[in-house]
Amino acid sequence: MASTRSADRDIVTHSSSAGPPSSSKQPLLHDHYRKNNNNHETEDRDFEDDETHSSTNNTDLNDDMAGFFASTTGMTRLGMLRAYWLGFVVCIGGFLFGYDSGIIGGVLTMPSFEADFNYGAAQKTNVSSLAVSLQQLGAFVACFAIWPVTHAFGRKWAIAACAFIFCLGAAIETANTHSRPAFYVGRVIAGLGLGGSSVVVPMFSSEMTPKQLRGQIGSFYQLMYTLGIFTSYWIDWGVAKDYAKSDSRMWQIPVGLQILWAGLLGIGMLTLAESTRWLTAVGRHDEAWASLKWIRADDGPLTQAEMEEIRAGVELEAHAREGFRITEMIQGGNLRRTLTASAVFTAQQATGATAFAYYGPQYFKLLVGNKGNSDLLLTAIFGAIKVAACSLFVLFVADTVGRRKILTCGALFMAACQLSTAAVLKTHPAPADARVTPSGIATIALIYLFVIAYNFSWGPLPWPYVSELFPTRIREPGIAVGVASQWLFNFVFSLTTPYMIKDMGWATFLLWGLFDVCIAGFAWFVLTETQGKSLEEITNVGSSRSGSGKAFMEDEYEDGQGEGHMMRSDGKTPDVEVK
Repeated sequence: MASTRSADRDIVTHSSSAGPPSSSKQPLLHDHYRKNNNNHETEDRDFEDDETHSSTNNTDLNDDMAGFFASTTGMTRLGMLRAYWLGFVVCIGGFLFGYDSGIIGGVLTMPSFEADFNYGAAQKTNVSSLAVSLQQLGAFVACFAIWPVTHAFGRKWAIAACAFIFCLGAAIETANTHSRPAFYVGRVIAGLGLGGSSVVVPMFSSEMTPKQLRGQIGSFYQLMYTLGIFTSYWIDWGVAKDYAKSDSRMWQIPVGLQILWAGLLGIGMLTLAESTRWLTAVGRHDEAWASLKWIRADDGPLTQAEMEEIRAGVELEAHAREGFRITEMIQGGNLRRTLTASAVFTAQQATGATAFAYYGPQYFKLLVGNKGNSDLLLTAIFGAIKVAACSLFVLFVADTVGRRKILTCGALFMAACQLSTAAVLKTHPAPADARVTPSGIATIALIYLFVIAYNFSWGPLPWPYVSELFPTRIREPGIAVGVASQWLFNFVFSLTTPYMIKDMGWATFLLWGLFDVCIAGFAWFVLTETQGKSLEEITNVGSSRSGSGKAFMEDEYEDGQGEGHMMRSDGKTPDVEVK
């Protein structure tokens, strides 16, 4: 270890000259690095005496500022920048998800796409349903297929592999094969890459992000998702405006740009270190310490203490992992975590916001009719509002208000908007000539208010919330099950929404509103609060004593077994003690 912090802030070391520890019984880092602590005994994160820093040298001034910053936040400035960079890079996966969600609805309405793939008005609903839902089916399968991959090879390379797979699928979609089955195959392959990344990205982000920023950076996924939707809507509107209706480039440009975004995700992963917790779990302790030093840009006492906490938590769970069976996911406290993760992501889809993201143009035609490209323009404005709302949430709300309160209030507000839209549309349907009416303006305003509420609650929060629920022992399968629920109901609603719009009309909004009422009750009476807790606090000491929400995560520490002994899901106590 370097004797000063500045050396490790500027140099990224992914491995040590000493080989990785040969045994999981290796002493904790507290003992491993104790001999070096003498170098840091006089280092403090507060300002030292004025006499010590009397020099006007710029380097000394910068060191003073860094010391003050660290003393007030527990993080170095470079550490914060690296945490934000990691969040931005991995959440390009969210941008990819949003961009794909946004372009497909517009592409399916383009005359050149209909001509190239040879289908007419009678087949539109069927083609729309399959083109969207088959990708969700591929993503659902990938949620389970990616688990053994990331368990064996780590988070970093699993995300890079998902980006490559998505590029293959997007290339097949972009090629003008004039074959709908080929286009569907490309959608499924792209879905495999998209679904796999959606599992690993929140896992990687939660394992590397400091707890002070975890809610904010975890919400980057939804922010990037909304940016992707925003970008796709305006590209759809632009190509529809600038290209002839018979020009294949009208749909090939928005579809082909997916390859660029996926390529940026894959290349960006090369700039990041592997997950500290995963490296620790597989016994690569020197690399784990180097990874944590890099992401925190510090090797001082606080970082060492965090490394000890990670090591202790992983060692406890490694002992508890003996004889692990997949059936343990539905036993004891793990069942509560699994049900929570599945329910949270199911609720996210049941709000109706994702279906609106896929079929925005179709929804706006239902609300106000269609004149020229007005449906695409209204959808593009819808995307801009999503970005603005999600940005405000991430910057000012994500880590300042409890998760449970935000999710409950957001669902109630969305319910009010959807039910009001249903009432207005029932009594004042869209005119056949698509003229502007007060009722049409009112429904558009209600939908825009709805999407603001969604992006202040159920849009961004499920991703960090679910990634916080599971201990290292079951984090991979746990998050996979949760995100699989997201993709399963994404598939269900994307498959059925075109038929709902066609056959139910105004009652579509009534259904979403009733779902939102149920979701509000679920959030208030079932969910527990995780804001401000470290992953070790959440997973090793449950939330039943927090006084907020129901105890989905009971305290897994049994006083009768001796303080510091963790119960396994089979009721046995591993022979390991927290020091």
